[in-house]
Amino acid sequence: MSPAALAETPRAESPRRHVIVPGPREGVREPSARDLQRRALLRDTGRPEALADVLRRGRGAPTNETGRFERIAREAFVEEMPGEEEDEPRPLRTEVIEERPRTIIARNDSPDIGFDRSINPYRGCEHGCFYCFARPTHAYHGLSAGLDFETKLFAKPNAAELLERELAAKGYVPKAIALGANTDPYQPVERRYRITRGILEVLSRRDHPVGIVTKSHLVTRDIDILGPMAERGLAKVAISLTTLDPVLARKMEPRAASPARRLDAIKRLTDEGVPVTVLVAPIVPAINDHEIERILEAAHAAGAREAGYVLLRLPHELKNLARDWLIDHYPDRLDRVLSLVRDTRGGKEYDATWGARQTGQGPYAWMIGRRFETAAKRLGMNERRARLRTDLFTPPARERKRADADQLSLFA
Repeated sequence: MSPAALAETPRAESPRRHVIVPGPREGVREPSARDLQRRALLRDTGRPEALADVLRRGRGAPTNETGRFERIAREAFVEEMPGEEEDEPRPLRTEVIEERPRTIIARNDSPDIGFDRSINPYRGCEHGCFYCFARPTHAYHGLSAGLDFETKLFAKPNAAELLERELAAKGYVPKAIALGANTDPYQPVERRYRITRGILEVLSRRDHPVGIVTKSHLVTRDIDILGPMAERGLAKVAISLTTLDPVLARKMEPRAASPARRLDAIKRLTDEGVPVTVLVAPIVPAINDHEIERILEAAHAAGAREAGYVLLRLPHELKNLARDWLIDHYPDRLDRVLSLVRDTRGGKEYDATWGARQTGQGPYAWMIGRRFETAAKRLGMNERRARLRTDLFTPPARERKRADADQLSLFA
């Protein structure tokens, strides 16, 4: 069945049947103290199905559980014999599936989001951020929000062509298009596919405003497009900077640019006149919350003049993924982190209420908000926000008519 069919086919809300399948047994290594501690914690917290999924180098999700819409849930296991060494899982390779959608501009009417349209050149993301709120969308393809999300990607090679057609539609009213609202438009596969660059070329030709969200240094490749667009008030970029600690960054976002590279991207963009916002996102309680002020200071020094933040969100499968990630990396903080998350979500691990899902509620969330606001104000950030223009927009159809008129005037 095609990915499109998977996304459109309704699935019954029937109980899932669990199938236990053997796990991989390639190679051998001695289990570390952390592995042993993790096994014990997984058993104690009711997550025995994750035992066979040892963290793979360069990947963020510890597990690859079956998507929530599937009727059959498969759980891998490795039979452990006394004195037997644990197998090392083989590295996972990234698979890119090309799809041909009929439309490319996605619409939303969420009252707590600052845009009503976006383009996602890719589904899934190779950066492997354990916290990515887009992970659960892979379930619509019958895939896991875990390792599938960062190894089975979908690319849209015809995005620029579709965009040109949709901008020419009768009655189209221009507003800023967001790139990176779901997954990063500059993730590693963009080097090969160049879909994001093709989209920017169309938007630049049509004088259409665009806002980009990324954590990749690859965005600097397109300064030759973004710089001139920014001069016309048509482009701005938001760089997500989660931590200044390269070790923590590698754990949280294994294939994303290092903190130093992201700061360099901010500097290079602002040096070319591109307005840059720094996003302290997400703030993970008891993991990176102590860095808020330092991140803002570093980003301001690099040239960013606007800032925002998002508190950790755990919709759907992210609840288990975050728990497993904490067991892997910070088992001693597991209870503390999840307790603080629940404190910000009305006692639950997630609250999807508009207006509260980004920042949370309660004393801890209030404290984070005040710290952020105080630090931003001290640095003079958010005093003036870059506004994107829409009055320059020229749809493809109008451009052709104008060219025809110019041609006819030669014979006047």
